[in-house]
Amino acid sequence: MQEFLQPTYNIDSDNESIIKKAGELTDNCLNDSEKAVSLFHFVRDEIPYSLYMISVFREDFIASRVLSWGKGYCVQKAVLFTALARAAGIPARLAFAMIRNHTVPEKIVKMTGGNIFPRHGYTQLYLNNRWVSVAPTFDSGLCSRNGLPVVEFNGIDDAILPDKDLQGNPYIEYVENFGPHADLPFDWIHEAISAKVGLEKRPWLDKNRTTP
Repeated sequence: MQEFLQPTYNIDSDNESIIKKAGELTDNCLNDSEKAVSLFHFVRDEIPYSLYMISVFREDFIASRVLSWGKGYCVQKAVLFTALARAAGIPARLAFAMIRNHTVPEKIVKMTGGNIFPRHGYTQLYLNNRWVSVAPTFDSGLCSRNGLPVVEFNGIDDAILPDKDLQGNPYIEYVENFGPHADLPFDWIHEAISAKVGLEKRPWLDKNRTTP
């Protein structure tokens, strides 16, 4: 478990701002499950989702940087969640999947070249003697505005993006699951993302949150 508690360049769980925020969020929690739920709600809702934050530069995936920006897309939010969990003493790692989002609007399809996202990132936490998959991807405000289900996490069971929307229509399809990582596999992510957005894409900090 030790490697899943250690800080790295991107998962900088030893950063002062990460340690402080993790402490604030878990101060009154009685166990790791309660800590995980508190951290999840913070990353899900207080770090709004924005596809415009996609970047092909490693430094734009540093957890403390994402925290300071106050927004991010799925991989950045997963890195932050993982760092906060480690800072709170919970073993955590990154996991990835290729997903198809059946609700993607046309403007995002044009931006990304389709509704397939080859490197969707989420977090796995070691709780109650097993690994639990948790996706704090889409904030509840965004889901409410777009009529989409909100991912809820109880600190025990998996909490991934649902396959149906609120009307029972196709929503998120997990096309392929990839193995977990103790650190951010940046080169692997860069290969897939740069093919879609180019070699110079940085976060668009002046853009508002987007539909998923």
